[in-house]
Amino acid sequence: MTDNFDKLKEALQSDPPPPGPDAKVLALARAMEGFAKKNTSTAQGMAAGMRPNSSDGMGLSAIWSSIMTALKPSNWNWSPVVATGASLAVLTLAVISTHNIRPDLFDLDDDVSPPLTKPAPLDAAKNLESVPQRHSRARHDAMPSPQEEDVAAAPPQPSPIPRAAGNYQGVAPMGTVAEIPAPIYRDQGRDRFEAFDQNPVKVAVEDPVSTFSIDVDTASYAFMRARLKDGVLPPADSVRVEEYVNYFPYDYAAPDNLDTPFKANVSIMPTPWNSASKLMRIGIKGYVPPAAAKPRANLVFLIDTSGSMQAPDKLPLLRNAFKMLLTSLDPDDTVSIVTYAGSAGTVLEPTKVSEAAKISAALDKLSAGGSTAGGEGIRQAYALAEANKVDGINRVILATDGDFNVGISDTAALKDFVSRKRDSGVSLSVLGFGAGNYNDALMQALAQNGNGNASYIDTLSEARKVLVDDVRGTFETIAKDVKIQIEFNPAAVSEYRLMGYETRMLKREDFNNDKVDAGEIGAGHTVTALYEIVPAGSNGRRIDNLRYQPSEKATGADGEYAFVKIRYKQPDGDMSKLITTPVTGANEVSSISAADDDARFAAAVAGFGQILKGGKYTGTWSIDDATALAEGARGADGYGYRSEFVNLTRLAKTAAAMEPLQRQR
Repeated sequence: MTDNFDKLKEALQSDPPPPGPDAKVLALARAMEGFAKKNTSTAQGMAAGMRPNSSDGMGLSAIWSSIMTALKPSNWNWSPVVATGASLAVLTLAVISTHNIRPDLFDLDDDVSPPLTKPAPLDAAKNLESVPQRHSRARHDAMPSPQEEDVAAAPPQPSPIPRAAGNYQGVAPMGTVAEIPAPIYRDQGRDRFEAFDQNPVKVAVEDPVSTFSIDVDTASYAFMRARLKDGVLPPADSVRVEEYVNYFPYDYAAPDNLDTPFKANVSIMPTPWNSASKLMRIGIKGYVPPAAAKPRANLVFLIDTSGSMQAPDKLPLLRNAFKMLLTSLDPDDTVSIVTYAGSAGTVLEPTKVSEAAKISAALDKLSAGGSTAGGEGIRQAYALAEANKVDGINRVILATDGDFNVGISDTAALKDFVSRKRDSGVSLSVLGFGAGNYNDALMQALAQNGNGNASYIDTLSEARKVLVDDVRGTFETIAKDVKIQIEFNPAAVSEYRLMGYETRMLKREDFNNDKVDAGEIGAGHTVTALYEIVPAGSNGRRIDNLRYQPSEKATGADGEYAFVKIRYKQPDGDMSKLITTPVTGANEVSSISAADDDARFAAAVAGFGQILKGGKYTGTWSIDDATALAEGARGADGYGYRSEFVNLTRLAKTAAAMEPLQRQR
């Protein structure tokens, strides 16, 4: 073999004579013929280029064998010049062939990683058939639908290259991308919620009065929906039962004029989860002024553009939500935009809605990046709103995930700031976006102290509900500092328990104190409060009578379960007014089926919320029971909210439990 290589070396070092006209073609033909002959029996192959064969996994032996075969003297039937050309051709072919082998295949491990997620059980799949499924947390409804915005069609995927059979499980075929399982929301430890215990059972003879501020927020319900659609249960501290119940509109009787902005609607029915108790419902519905009386609006969009807002369900969804809001405003209304990320700045001076294209263009230019100077942004937004006040609605709309980490980042300082600013006539509404570092505790505090409301926007549908369908209720206040106080008659009620409103409880003396702030109600908004009451003499009492306590009986209240008092102020007033109504047997039905759809549906929602909270008071009543009760009480359901709730209860049955949250101290 040494002589052969010496001859080859000598030939390569000499000056080659001009090749014959057919030498190159002939040399290439012979080389390809020898290579093809050696590989025709190989079962594996590729449509374009070489790939590993079954003998050694890489195909290198075939390539080296081809080179050696071409260099054997027995195959050299040409002149030295022709032989030189053939050798160079074979070497070139070998280099090209080895270059075409995928380098990553050399590093394959024998062990294959297990799937990232386990397949859903068959029973779970059956339960989810009627629920729209999503394939990633970057939900499709974070982007506008084709009817809402033109979207360029995605380019077609390349055709997959055939893959040989063999030990390559878990590796995507060349030319294709392996389907990535939908990520599951698990980063709940960074979401912050105020920790609270459920309202306890009260003994009517010892503590007959219950006082609380109304709550029209719905953020808790929307957050629950987003988590269930991600396949996990919401954290217990995120569950506020009153927000679940108040997410839905109810057909309560509304007042005829703004002089009395609402009136109480009361009913009593058997409790679905406790045959020994009754469910007392108190509902109010806000007055809806005629469209011609719609006030002018001066709105300042305070938008978080920090780095934490990059996710598709944050800033991109936020842009489209505000664009939908523009369709609900009048041409003479004005919109300003202030952003904050590291430093705050005004990106759009007050602009009339008639210039919607200009406002939309400003929204489109927003991008996420930097730390979160939320406190500085709030200062600038309020200053802009105060400088452009109108005789109507003056409101800052804060859109954020709540990740304030520079500026006024102390919750107490922020609460104090917005509390002082509400006296200037500028209110604050909060729109929450995203998950993972969602600061619900801060946003609730800001909305409550800013005479506004808090909503959680997880989809464009929710944005439409809050900013289009309920826009007047969201921004047009018809009564402020609304408080409810119930006095129970110990002769008729032995025990009672308020479901929800734990973060809205007031002292008894606060009810008549006009200096004590309370919740606002918007045009057309409905507010519902549910009490579980145990009738006097029932064996369903949870608390024993005191041995030495004398029995007491209320006088002058025969036939009354309770007495309801509602105190409120006009939007521009400082003195409160009072509405009262007794709760008697005339408001009661003897069976659950005899109750109206609204009462039964509200009971189903409250029961479901309590189960998610831990089920301390619902006994053996299950999610299936909540589903059945809600399904039979959907009623007209024009917007489909109630049908969606039924589907969510089914999702809750298959959702995974989250790890416990660290409570905020």
